[in-house]
Parts: sequence; C-alpha cells; structure tokens
Amino acid sequence: MSWLVAGLIIFFAGHTISIVNEPWRDRMVAKMGEGPWKGLYAVVATIGFFLIVRGYGLAHQESAIIYSSAPWLIYLSLLLLIPVFPLLLATYFPGRIRAVVRHPMLIATILWAFAHLLVNGRLTDILLFGSFLVWAGLDLFSMRQRTQRSVPSVPALRFNDLIALVLGLALYGMFVVWLHDLLIGVPLVTLIP
Repeated sequence: MSWLVAGLIIFFAGHTISIVNEPWRDRMVAKMGEGPWKGLYAVVATIGFFLIVRGYGLAHQESAIIYSSAPWLIYLSLLLLIPVFPLLLATYFPGRIRAVVRHPMLIATILWAFAHLLVNGRLTDILLFGSFLVWAGLDLFSMRQRTQRSVPSVPALRFNDLIALVLGLALYGMFVVWLHDLLIGVPLVTLIP
C-alpha cells in the first residue's frame, strides 16, 4: 500500500502546483525555461505513475473491502465510461466538443474515476479513483480563477469532433472487449452479469 500512496503523492504533487500556487509555477518556468520545466514535470509524473501502477498491483488483492456494489451498477459504470475516450481525444482535436465542455480531459477524468468507484469498493480502489476524482474536481474548480494555458493539439479542423468521437468510441469498444484485460488484468466482459 505504501507504494501506491507514495505514487499518488508524487504524481499529484506535480499536477497540483498550478492549483495551489500558479505564480510559483510561472516563476519556475521563467527561471528554468519551458522545456526543462516540462521535462522535470514529465519525469516526476512518470515516477509517480509507475509507483501508482506497481503499488496498486501489489496491494489490490489484499486490500480491505470497504463496500460492495449492486451488480446492476456495472451497467451504469459502463454507460458513464462511454464519453471518456471521446472527451480525452477532444482535448487534442479542438472543435465544438472542446468549446462546449471547455475542459474535456478533466470531465473525462471525473467520469472515469466516479464510474470506477461505483463498482470497486476495495481500499486501494478508493485511494486510486478517489484521488483522481478529488484532484480533477479541484482542478476544474481552480480553472475559474487562473489563466488557461494552451494545450498542444492538432489544428482546428471541421472534422475534429467526428475524429474524436469515432476514435474515442472505437477505443472504448476495444477497452471493453480486450484492452482492459490486456493492460489492467481484469476482463470486463466477465464482470457483466
């Protein structure tokens, strides 16, 4: 469990700088330069992500069960997950989806975390998905008070929404059928009652 907690702390320490102290972040970028700052940020995030994955894998099966979900909640969870990949892709394919949602990656993270909390009640699940849910909510709220930085993306084209939607739904389908099992080790098809 300590690897998971350490990973969450490291991962969110970097991801929370702009939420808690954007002026300090801006001073560090001015001092170091954009490239070195992003490189350091990427290294810290990667270390945190590795520790999260490793820690979750090590602690999950022995983790205490805090709550059990009703079997029908798997359907609600799968329904809530449908827009996640299209929203993630809309972040990088600017179009109407991104314009309307404004922060599609954060909304996708909130949906992803909430949907997983509906059906996963172990302590490790609550730590993992709960942390992402709280962080994304705080970040979304803080976006109202801070300057928006541009996100690297493809040029705004007429078909970007269609691309995000089609590729996102295809990714969702692949995750449900076999990628979740391949990457996470949990076959979703067997969880559906």
